[in-house]
Amino acid sequence: MTNEMQAADFMGDDLIRIVTRPVPDPGPGEVLLRVAANALCGSDFKLWHAGAQFIAGHEIAGHVSAPGHPLHDRLCVVYIPMHCGTCQACAAGNTQSCLTVSSLIGWNRDGGYAEYVAVPENCLLPVPDDIPADLAPLLLDTIGTSAHALREAARHLATDGQRVLVTGAGPVGLGVVLAAQALGHDRIEVAEPNPARAAIAADFGARIVPVGDTENRYDLIVECSGAHPARNHAIAQILPKGVIVLVGENAAPWTIIEDKVFRRKDFVLLRTFYFPKGDFDANVELLRANRDRYARLVDDAFPLAALPDKFATFAQGRSIKPVLSFREAR
Repeated sequence: MTNEMQAADFMGDDLIRIVTRPVPDPGPGEVLLRVAANALCGSDFKLWHAGAQFIAGHEIAGHVSAPGHPLHDRLCVVYIPMHCGTCQACAAGNTQSCLTVSSLIGWNRDGGYAEYVAVPENCLLPVPDDIPADLAPLLLDTIGTSAHALREAARHLATDGQRVLVTGAGPVGLGVVLAAQALGHDRIEVAEPNPARAAIAADFGARIVPVGDTENRYDLIVECSGAHPARNHAIAQILPKGVIVLVGENAAPWTIIEDKVFRRKDFVLLRTFYFPKGDFDANVELLRANRDRYARLVDDAFPLAALPDKFATFAQGRSIKPVLSFREAR
């Protein structure tokens, strides 16, 4: 193996360069992963705009490259929250919210827009043989984040036969539609301004409603866009005893106006992040049960050299879940 690799450098000002970097040297408790696929994610837009200190990419699947290791050559996905495994949160199973370590692979250390990445051993999640590398990254944000949001919401819902609204039909929002159906919800509506994404949600069985529609109220609203108007709309349209789950991200401050709409009903406002490692097997089953529909989201696969152009296309909303794929180089 050569001591150099190709990697993407997010320079800022919407510029990505493909550069040569040293192959990482894993530290204690880490292994080297030969990246097979890294799915593009909208949360990387902020790095595209502002630049990244580290190699970006956090929806990673790859093969362990550590001769003699029990997982050598095994396809694994990378659980991005680094975690100690022993703090109060980790001991309770909430590995995504470790109280000791606050570092994310692809954000606070190098990630998967590269040929190789060093990964802590406890962040390796082995992928079953029936799941190909280009679909494996869906087990992370698209399935893991969406299903965790719904599982947490279920702990607070007070009624059966809930009417559900999903705001934003990006990969996670579409993942919410599929996971909600699998978890027994059959009255799912979606608000999404992008016609292509709304069409996929409709094909998945959701009813499309206008963005900002006030005709209906809901027992459960899953906000996946990160847009402040959508969050405010959720507060207005949630039924008493209903649950709002904030999944979408927005770094800009959000001000809640404590008016009578906010004050005069009981409701749960819930924020969820990623997923606990203990959900992984259930997430694998979601992918297996809906493989063809999840596969529809992966609408492009391309080599590293094409990433600068493909990321720009993705940022324009012209693709759903494109994947940087190294399969041609294997």
